[in-house]
Amino acid sequence: MKLRFTSRAADELEEIIEYIRERSPQGVRHVRSRIQKMTSYVLVHPHTGTLTSSGLRRLAATLHPYLIFYKVFANEVVVVGVRHSARDPSSMPGAD
Repeated sequence: MKLRFTSRAADELEEIIEYIRERSPQGVRHVRSRIQKMTSYVLVHPHTGTLTSSGLRRLAATLHPYLIFYKVFANEVVVVGVRHSARDPSSMPGAD
């Protein structure tokens, strides 16, 4: 199984990292590490995230308020978004 981020998801993750880095250089390591651990976990257990009505899966990066949205294919997991959980639900990937 292979992991891929869409360009939009990669940009969202970079924005999150930069925002935290400006406020907490130590905190950024924790958040980045947790998101990496969760995406690695998804490669082993791709159906672990909650299935949304749009067909995407959503997984919380527990301990931190971030959601990872992804799609499972035969040979890869594609991350389509990484968002703060307090954002407007209608702005989340796959929102109808």
